[in-house]
Amino acid sequence: MTVSNDPAASETPATPDAGLPGKQGYDPHGVEERWYRFWEEKGLFHADETSTGSPYCIVIPPPNVTGSLHMGHALNNTLQDILIRWHRMRGDNSLWMPGTDHAGIATQNVVERKLRQEGLTREDVGREAFVERVWQWKRESGGTIIRQLKTLGTSCDWERERFTLDPGLSNAVREVFCRLYDAGLIYRGDYIINWCPRCRTALSDLEVEHQERDGKLWHIRYPLVSGTGEVIVATTRPETMLGDTAVAVHPEDERFRALLGQRVLLPVMGREIPIIADAYVDREFGTGVVKVTPAHDPKDFECGLRHNLPQIKVIADDGRMLASAGAYAGEDRFICRKNLVKQLEREGLLVKIEEHRHAVGQCYRCQTVVEPSLSRQWFVKMAPLAEPAIQAVETGRIRIIPAQWEKTYFEWMRNIRDWCISRQIWWGHRIPAWYCDPCGETIVSRTTPQACPRCGGTVARENQGSRGLLPDRLPRHRV
Repeated sequence: MTVSNDPAASETPATPDAGLPGKQGYDPHGVEERWYRFWEEKGLFHADETSTGSPYCIVIPPPNVTGSLHMGHALNNTLQDILIRWHRMRGDNSLWMPGTDHAGIATQNVVERKLRQEGLTREDVGREAFVERVWQWKRESGGTIIRQLKTLGTSCDWERERFTLDPGLSNAVREVFCRLYDAGLIYRGDYIINWCPRCRTALSDLEVEHQERDGKLWHIRYPLVSGTGEVIVATTRPETMLGDTAVAVHPEDERFRALLGQRVLLPVMGREIPIIADAYVDREFGTGVVKVTPAHDPKDFECGLRHNLPQIKVIADDGRMLASAGAYAGEDRFICRKNLVKQLEREGLLVKIEEHRHAVGQCYRCQTVVEPSLSRQWFVKMAPLAEPAIQAVETGRIRIIPAQWEKTYFEWMRNIRDWCISRQIWWGHRIPAWYCDPCGETIVSRTTPQACPRCGGTVARENQGSRGLLPDRLPRHRV
């Protein structure tokens, strides 16, 4: 594409001094706005579907409708702009497809903050009224990031701009969900997920930011039921011990071989739990004896499945202790931690406290400490999807530059966990699942079912447990 005419006066050739009033210095404001308006009016960014040129397309990584551009966006969009303009100049039929993401959690948080200023919660106004408020906010404020992209000079095909909650895209999300479900790649199950007690929703692994923090390592006595001794357990989260269902040692750790098969008395709760052997135990961490809390730790969860251990959840979705936590029921999890440590100290069960620096997961949106929690959610099986991506790099069809990052890529892809896609929010794509009240059948359908295919029942309620299917974004630090 070559443009030789000044948009303000198309018959006058542009001069090198354009934008230099009095030749005192370059003033970009008038020049950039004038040229951009000219480009848009002439339709120079629009890809012609009837063109015979070779197609070249870029779909913009959709920025969140809630926010403003930052330096990462500026670099990212500059690189895309260079590529798309180069292909236009080569005569290719070039499409740079723009759009914005509804950013379910972030956008809902913005509107909930506005409600709090009125002394209201989303439950006070109800789902329909709340969603309408979010749409109203989007209409009023959602154009900021598009205006910023235009100010940068990005040559997107704005005639094709889309929003992730547009009807066409919403239908596409439902279609893809159903296809993956039919292929056995989407399932609903009970698993340890990342839970934000403030946002009151599940998060995917990619939505959790890990920060190094100064913490503590509490060493706690677990008396043997036989009365012949004790084991010392080290933990960074003493409040979760109320949900312990075993303690574990490494099967090759000679220090504890004689203890296998015995039982200990769980402090405070007085519950008898077994001593088991499992290779996931790090013999070098703490004392070599770890507590097993299947409902509040992903590794403990897997260990519990291997040993058929009970799963006792002691922390509620709001971050307070459940009735299963005994006398600490109703306390905030961190207040419980302080009070529990005091009780252990009074009862002579606290051996020592060590300073300990470790990574703590927090919500990417509100920075609240995330709680690993057993929950029923919807997941995508990632291993079958990761395998073709691994092969593409192994065979050289896709190159990672510089090549040293291949190791990081392979480690990520080969250790990837199933992706939790359900969110407990009101703003977003709703999961197309219904549950039959008479028989409990789960029905995943592209259209609203009229009857249960299993029992023929016509009483069905729309899924209320997992409302938001949000398309996650790959974070910037990932390959």
